[in-house]
Amino acid sequence: MIHITKETTHSGNEVVKLDSDFFGTEGLGLEEKDRNSCCITFEGGGGYVSVTVVEAGDKRDVDVESREWEYEVKKFLETI
Repeated sequence: MIHITKETTHSGNEVVKLDSDFFGTEGLGLEEKDRNSCCITFEGGGGYVSVTVVEAGDKRDVDVESREWEYEVKKFLETI
C-alpha cells in the first residue's frame, strides 16, 4: 500500500481528468468507482487507486492512496 502527496498547479477538475485518462478504461483499464470535482477512485487488478485534490489558497496537493498500483501511481505523479 502507498499513500503519497504531491503539490501541483493543476485544478481539481484537471487532475481528475488526467487520472481518468491514465488509470481508467482508456489507460490502464481500471474501473471508475466514484468521481466528483476533487476526487476519483478506481478498482481493478486486485487493488485500487484513490485520488483527492486538496486546495488551500493557491496551493493544491494531490493525495493518492493505492494498493497493488504503487509503481503506476509514482509514474502518474511524475506527469503532473
